[in-house]
Amino acid sequence: MVIDEEHAYRVCSARDARFDGCFIHAVRTTGIYCRPSCPAVTPKRRNSQFFLTAAAAQSAGFRACRRCLPDAVPGSPEWNLRADLAGRAMRLISDGIVERDGVTGLASRLGYSERHLTRVLTAELGAGPLALARAHRAHAARLLIETTELPFADIAFAAGFASVRQFNDTIRMVFASTPSDMRGRGKAPVGTPGRIVLRLPYRPPFDATGLLTHFRAHALPGVEEVTADSYARTLSLPHGEATVRLTFPADHVLCSLRLADVRDLGAAVARVRRLLDLDADPTSVDSFLGADPLIGPLVREVPGIRVAGSVDGAETLLRLVAPFAGVPLQIPDGALTHLYSAGDHPVTEALANGRLVVDVGRSIEDLTEELTPLAGPAVADEVAMRVLGAPDVLVLPKTARHLASHGPQWRPWRSYAGAHLTRKAATS
Repeated sequence: MVIDEEHAYRVCSARDARFDGCFIHAVRTTGIYCRPSCPAVTPKRRNSQFFLTAAAAQSAGFRACRRCLPDAVPGSPEWNLRADLAGRAMRLISDGIVERDGVTGLASRLGYSERHLTRVLTAELGAGPLALARAHRAHAARLLIETTELPFADIAFAAGFASVRQFNDTIRMVFASTPSDMRGRGKAPVGTPGRIVLRLPYRPPFDATGLLTHFRAHALPGVEEVTADSYARTLSLPHGEATVRLTFPADHVLCSLRLADVRDLGAAVARVRRLLDLDADPTSVDSFLGADPLIGPLVREVPGIRVAGSVDGAETLLRLVAPFAGVPLQIPDGALTHLYSAGDHPVTEALANGRLVVDVGRSIEDLTEELTPLAGPAVADEVAMRVLGAPDVLVLPKTARHLASHGPQWRPWRSYAGAHLTRKAATS
């Protein structure tokens, strides 16, 4: 993806928050990079430089703005639109695979050599996998510094750093600050001991009611709990079990996590963001679908609809095809008592022996081709939409299947058209 720098500069001059997370604005005279909506005085055009990722800005020697916190924004919707190698790699890096398995593990999951992967990411995004992972670690560290009272040594290893020295050096380079100074500036921890509470940003508008309606219709007792204004569930993460409780204030999602291992913070946040489709670009979706004679009235009635995603690819698939069998939590959390597990099914066996992998690193085409003979085309389509965030998969409720022939008119946002029709059917 190539940035139109003249358009990017106009966005920054207008401080348009809709583009926060889509690109980075760096200022040569100060050595600082910002989100597009940063309230600071806009620099002259000749002093502006633009990057696709914070990692690329950091690699070029820029440090993060203390005023606008450019890492505390929604992620780019580009990673769901792009099913190419760079997009798949970004999704896996956000899930923390480099911290767990190294660049070798990332390359293996994607089916390429480390050399080729590094070359592609550097050409496409301006930074290689190590730099992108370092930016991910810095973001996770900032969250832990500002929202917990954990010792800095514990935070360093929880965020994926190899040593305390590496942690301190990265914090100084990225944020031009020390961990102690950042903790002094951060807000006091919120909530009860043992929980990490975070504010998750998104691009408005945001249809939280539609997501709650979807979760309520599919909730599993013990695994999930849905109230009029909140959603909670158990999570199976790389280093242990967890629970998450989500509420929906006016301008963000309040996320309360209980983790067995704080090394899972980054993965938990990335998965919750995918579950709620928080990195979507509702303005683009609504402006396109709003002009359609069939979907337009629904879009105007419910702006900012989201497509409910997934916190675990295998779970999402198995919930569609296999009977439920829960595994008790080691420490129950109120009504949350079980992790998800499934009974016997050919898909269960394929997942267990590694013949089938369902995660955010898969391409839509490859995953659909593998799933269709095992579970059927309808299941394959829904898994692609919910697990990979594919925006152009048409999944219709029974009451609207007669509209399938109109599907081509909704490209490239058929997933959102289906979400509008499903939401309407659920509330009719």
